[in-house]
Amino acid sequence: MSFEAILDEVDQLHGVSTRLEGLAEQFPPVLEALLTIAGNVRSTATILAVLVATKLHGEDGLAVSVSG
Repeated sequence: MSFEAILDEVDQLHGVSTRLEGLAEQFPPVLEALLTIAGNVRSTATILAVLVATKLHGEDGLAVSVSG
């Protein structure tokens, strides 16, 4: 799996987080739980992006911009 494929998954995770936040607004009884899960998913995506950036930086010595 290439780093680009992993970064695509990071984008997917950010999308999941955004959708969960939207659902939280629609379903007040589970708002807090969904917002917590959304935050955890977003944090996981960020950690994954940092991991990729770190590995890419270590391989070629060039800084890499990771959006998200």
